[in-house]
Amino acid sequence: MPRKHHPKVVTANDLLEGDVVYRTAAGSWSSDLRAAVLIEDPEQASTELALAQSEPAMVVGIYLADMERGPDGTPQPVHFREAFRATGPSNYAHGKQAGLR
Repeated sequence: MPRKHHPKVVTANDLLEGDVVYRTAAGSWSSDLRAAVLIEDPEQASTELALAQSEPAMVVGIYLADMERGPDGTPQPVHFREAFRATGPSNYAHGKQAGLR
């Protein structure tokens, strides 16, 4: 049975900070998943991945992550791993969850 195709985002970890980052439409990196470009076309996803991999001095662990288009049009994680990565470190003392204390 063929797997369902999901739109993708290019994701990685910031080399200096270690934060999870996402590729934006402008070709920059953002720690905010809502800023990520959601790529519907598989060929475009491969091209965007190759472009991101040409910047090894900025990020590490670059890959394509499955997403869905949320009600507001922004990327929403399909898998638990990506949902967990999007929320940042699970330690509330730092990272994206620091403001939730």
